Amino acid sequence: MSVGILALGTYAPSRVMTNHDFEKFLDTSDEWITTRTGIKERRIADEHEFTSDLAFRAVEDLIRRYGEDALEGVDLVIVATNTPDALFPATAALVQNRFGLKAGAYDLLAGCPGWGYALAQAHAMIHSGLSRKVLAIGAEALTKIINWQDRSTAVLFGDGAGAAVVGPVPKGYGFKSFVLGADGSGAKELALGCLNPRLPGDLPMPKTIYMNGREVFKFAVRVMHEASLEAIQKAGLTPEQIKFFVPHQANARIIESARERLGLPVEQVWVNVDRYGNTSTASMPIALQEALDAGQIHDGDHILFVTFGAGLTWAASVLTWWQPD
Repeated sequence: MSVGILALGTYAPSRVMTNHDFEKFLDTSDEWITTRTGIKERRIADEHEFTSDLAFRAVEDLIRRYGEDALEGVDLVIVATNTPDALFPATAALVQNRFGLKAGAYDLLAGCPGWGYALAQAHAMIHSGLSRKVLAIGAEALTKIINWQDRSTAVLFGDGAGAAVVGPVPKGYGFKSFVLGADGSGAKELALGCLNPRLPGDLPMPKTIYMNGREVFKFAVRVMHEASLEAIQKAGLTPEQIKFFVPHQANARIIESARERLGLPVEQVWVNVDRYGNTSTASMPIALQEALDAGQIHDGDHILFVTFGAGLTWAASVLTWWQPD
């Protein structure tokens, strides 16, 4: 059975925060942020807008684009997020209830690669016969867990959501490979505390996002390339056969390094980190939707996804796009 993406929807809050806004209260500048990250602005959820709200809006956009029956047959909801509304109930259960789905539901916590992990799990569930269709969502309200006085992290993150219906597609289309990985020895480089104030090894846990930018950058440059090549090889393809590249939108310099090392032309890579910042699990679905809306992806195109994040974790996959008539 071939399994792919049948429908897609996204949402980003209306409030835009620019680099110049940070200049008003942080020792930073538009030039400093842009040079190091490529980010110019990001979207900020309002005071009463949380991850479930963002997920709801993304699913509503999916329905608007694909019709009222777009969720028909969905029997599992996975919400990949690092900012769930609560430890329990699962944000996925809130989505299930909101749209009246007869489905199982759970949240997935795997850092920024969460949506990549969710796609792999959706593929496995459907291929095994345990599910017919899966609603795989990446949603984040990251600006609620940052230290606004820490310029090394405050300028990086934004809020948003993306929702995909994953299900059977015609033979020859769909996902061709998945690569999932983790290296817990790098846990200290990107972290946020919850219950345990210290992790094994006496590692203290911060109350807002902490990131060792230098180490995460080196890790990302390496793993983006290695995971991409592994996913392409597992798909039985070569880099030259990749028609479009949808990377995690964390840093423009990291994306450019990955593009160059894969030998892909600039026009075959979608970059929107300048307008959204790092939306973590939501970044790839938002980027994919924009590329589709811009007419950059066509029926039969081989698409490469790759992402990295806290854990440290990473995920990559190759998808042959199916564009129904």
